Amino acid sequence: MEIILKQDIKGLGEKDDVVTVKPGYGRNYLIPQGFAALATSSAKKVLAENLKQAAFKQDKIKKDAEGVAERLTDVKLTIGAKAGESGKIFGAVNTIQVAEALKAQGFDVDRRRITFETEPKFVGEYVANLNLHKEVKVQVPFEVVAE
Repeated sequence: MEIILKQDIKGLGEKDDVVTVKPGYGRNYLIPQGFAALATSSAKKVLAENLKQAAFKQDKIKKDAEGVAERLTDVKLTIGAKAGESGKIFGAVNTIQVAEALKAQGFDVDRRRITFETEPKFVGEYVANLNLHKEVKVQVPFEVVAE
């Protein structure tokens, strides 16, 4: 029995895959739970069209991310934080502060797409990793200065 998966199922396949399963497994579990649909010829045509449109959208998103990544190569951020005399910051610089600094420079990057190689807990220079797309990643240097 051929079915089209509506979501990722461990050990079986990923969303929008056409897989062959035993009839009882498909009819009694996957389809009633809403995990899959029958792979009729019309359903396969609809799936092919949806995948084609999704690929076009993903290509556009990737090109936009590459454009932002090119513009980000020359950016250097400075983030102010309250620090003690030893250079230790009270608290830590987080992704929200980096996202706000990027927004001030004209880049709208979601804070959930920002990670650090090392947590910025002291005054100094660090690198923020920006995951703009699953295939487009940029490293932006930033400096933490005492206020």
